[in-house]
Amino acid sequence: MELNDIKHAAGAKHAKRRVGRGIGSGLGKTAGRGHKGQKSRAGGYHKVGFEGGQMPLQRRLPKRGFKSRTSQYNAEVSLAALERLGAAEVDLLALKQARLVGEMIKVVKVIKSGEIKTAVKLTGIGATAGAKAAIEAAGGSVA
Repeated sequence: MELNDIKHAAGAKHAKRRVGRGIGSGLGKTAGRGHKGQKSRAGGYHKVGFEGGQMPLQRRLPKRGFKSRTSQYNAEVSLAALERLGAAEVDLLALKQARLVGEMIKVVKVIKSGEIKTAVKLTGIGATAGAKAAIEAAGGSVA
């Protein structure tokens, strides 16, 4: 085999469609653009979403929802997750190492979901009123 014998796989390459090259090609005369109108003319086109002056779809539909940009740095941890963790002292670094919160998280709050029986000392972590009461009832503290 020589370099000049190498060929593309069958069907890998195909000829580019040449438009406007006579009646026999099947794409002569109007060259597949139809008759008249903005889309038939050279340089005549419109921006994406333009509907000929009709109110565009993205403006006909109601606006809905909001995604806070700060929420990507906030996280919640349940009481049940703290129970499974089994650490006496819990801070943000301990939660990240246990993979209970993501690496980018800056603010963590404990929520009252599940039960806790072991004493846990929270440092630098917030807690809801119900979660705080549950942690203190188990002999822990929230700082």
